[in-house]
Amino acid sequence: MMGAPRRRRNGGARVSGHDGGPRVDTAVLGGRPGERATLLQFSTAFCAPCRATRRVLSEVAAMVPGVAHVEVDAEAHLALVRALEIESTPTTLVLDADRRVVRRAAGVPRRADVIAALGEAI
Repeated sequence: MMGAPRRRRNGGARVSGHDGGPRVDTAVLGGRPGERATLLQFSTAFCAPCRATRRVLSEVAAMVPGVAHVEVDAEAHLALVRALEIESTPTTLVLDADRRVVRRAAGVPRRADVIAALGEAI
């Protein structure tokens, strides 16, 4: 169905979307999305690359006005992980102001790549 909204419910995780990518509900983000964009990071407790990713995303969010970095514990939010098809940690989703996924990446991102991805979201 080209252009038709897609809605999935999986254990309380609500994700909807259009052709531009799924949209993540504000409730999932704990009411903390960025005004212009959100860097949504999926992590696990003992993941060393997750700590490096947290550092990069936090630095970029601090540099760019209206951008928030939100970290989600993948193990504690399995329904959301399944709904967004997260396969490994760290995984970063770049959300635009409407909380639509515009880019995604697995592994530790480079600062320049995060900034470039934000260019698509803003």
